[in-house]
Amino acid sequence: MWPRIFSLAALIAVWALAAALAQSRLLPGPFVIGAEILAEIRSGELPFQMACTLGRVIVSFAIAMLLGTAAGYVMGRSKAVDRFADPWLVVLINMPALVIIIFAYIWVGLNETAAILAVAVNKLPNVTAVMREGARALDPELDEMAEAFQLAWFARMRHVVMPQLAPYLAASSRSGLSIVWKIVLVVELIGRPNGVGFVLGSAFSLFDMARILSYAISFIVLMLVIESLLVQPLERRANRWRRRPA
Repeated sequence: MWPRIFSLAALIAVWALAAALAQSRLLPGPFVIGAEILAEIRSGELPFQMACTLGRVIVSFAIAMLLGTAAGYVMGRSKAVDRFADPWLVVLINMPALVIIIFAYIWVGLNETAAILAVAVNKLPNVTAVMREGARALDPELDEMAEAFQLAWFARMRHVVMPQLAPYLAASSRSGLSIVWKIVLVVELIGRPNGVGFVLGSAFSLFDMARILSYAISFIVLMLVIESLLVQPLERRANRWRRRPA
């Protein structure tokens, strides 16, 4: 941890030095941003806006993971389905996120459903592609064993399929979380009346760099905490079976 702590301290020191030299409201120093964050927390505005954004992240991420895992598994196990659905997957992967967001707001309306749908659709093809590769990599000998022991479908999925797919689930979750929260901010910037993205858009119109940096840094810290305390431990657990005893 010490190299990371030293690196972070060096970054803050460089930031403070640059702000002191610039003497500009467009580059406030770390102490100014710290005071701004504390003021936003005391007023209750920062926790409320963060909660709105985090709620959208969780719901859209869960929908994308569930649908993408199911679609990827079916495509990886069935060549006919894969040949049929692959063009759809290619189109979604190459579709710009902004276009999908605009389509969702125009077709569904400027509401919460459209916001969550836009984020989930943007994340869905990435999960599907990763899980398809995982399904293709399933060990056929384990399938034969499951058939020999006449395992029920649920038991086969739980004890044979899911342990093999766990590393792919962990990889898609880790990469997907970073993608989802960035897209959520764009969705809020364009068409929601609350959330971190909405606040950033409002602050941008006023050239309020202190508020922009305070919300951006707060949300980055929140995502890093989730990554360190939840996503990375789950990824290590998912890959634990790969370790061989010395």
